[in-house]
Parts: sequence; C-alpha cells; structure tokens
Amino acid sequence: MMDKMDYKKAHKDLYQPKSEPGVIEVPTMKFIQLDGRGNPNEPEGEYHKALEVLYALSYTIKMSPKNGQVPDGYFEYVVPPLEGLWWQEDAENADYTNKSKFYWTAMIRQPDFVNDQVFAAAAETVTRKKPQLDLSKTRFTSLTEGLCVQCMHIGSYDDEPATVNKMNSFMADNHLLCDLSEVRRHHQIYLSDPRKSDVSKRKTIVRHPVRKG
Repeated sequence: MMDKMDYKKAHKDLYQPKSEPGVIEVPTMKFIQLDGRGNPNEPEGEYHKALEVLYALSYTIKMSPKNGQVPDGYFEYVVPPLEGLWWQEDAENADYTNKSKFYWTAMIRQPDFVNDQVFAAAAETVTRKKPQLDLSKTRFTSLTEGLCVQCMHIGSYDDEPATVNKMNSFMADNHLLCDLSEVRRHHQIYLSDPRKSDVSKRKTIVRHPVRKG
C-alpha cells in the first residue's frame, strides 16, 4: 500500500526550516482561504469560526472517495497545516500587543488535484451536513509568494518579534529588502496544535517576502 502524501515530510524546504533564517523560493500553491479581522484568541470569535470552516472543507475533500466522489488525480494525503497571513492598517506603527487590530487570512493548502469543481462539491457537502457554518466568504485560490526569508520560531506567538528581528538582520547581511505590502504579507505556518502543545515548544514557521537590494 502506498504511503499517504505528507507535505511536511515531502517538502522539508517549505515546512522544516532551521531556527536560523534562510532564503527560499516559494512555488505557486493552491489554498482554501478566508479573510477576517480581530483577536484570534477569542474562543467564539471570527477567527475560531473561520478555522471550523477551513477544516470542514479540507477534510471533506480528503474524505471525498468515502462519499462516493473521487476527483481525477486523487491520492491519499495528510491534510497540510493551518497557515495565516497577518497585517495591520498602519504597518509602520503596528501594535502587535493589540490583537484586536489584526487583519488576517486563514488558509489551508490543497493538493494539486483540487480545482474549482472539487471545491464547489465540497462546499455543497459541508453546507448540507453542517448548515450552521457560513461559507459565504470562503474562496479557493492560488498563491505565489516567490522569494522569501523564513525561520522556525519556537515558543509563544507573543515572542515572535525576536525571530522577526533575527530575520531582518539576516536580510541586511545578505543584501535583501523586506517586501511586505498589500499583496505580500507576514506569513505564519502552524506546525503545533496550540491546544495540545507546550507553549515553550510550539513550532511556527515565520516567512517574509523579500526582494534583492
């Protein structure tokens, strides 16, 4: 029996960076995304509801053969980790301690066989089985990040600025310019479940877009 595709293991350059910053060319990937605003730590807030929708759709696609729908090119796989793009309106004076000011795009990568038709079928199934979920703001899209600097952050999300400072120093030493914009965002990839992991051991990939100086 063929092993399930696990993107974290198959693409170590994307999902297993070192705890020191490095450069990576990120390819085009497919995602289910959902935008929102506000504190992600609110138990019943907008972010919590967005994650419910993303996981419902992602696991419906993964389990589609058991529902009698086998997309062309389907293969067994592990659902990739949750990811997030984050920003504030005043980027130069961002207050990371005030989480209510955050805008975010929550997202989960999808296998290459997923297309508009597969996404639409999954949305129809989720709407039928879980009518309490609001899928109206959800979209299926491609994202091309291109040249980036990334680093593994270990510890609390609140301590992330120290990792970002380390990344900024690396950029300066390597003649790279941070290229955060309305199109290219601060990116986090969550490798640890915050509900189960020790905060001091929590693993989060931090990725910033860059351009050559």
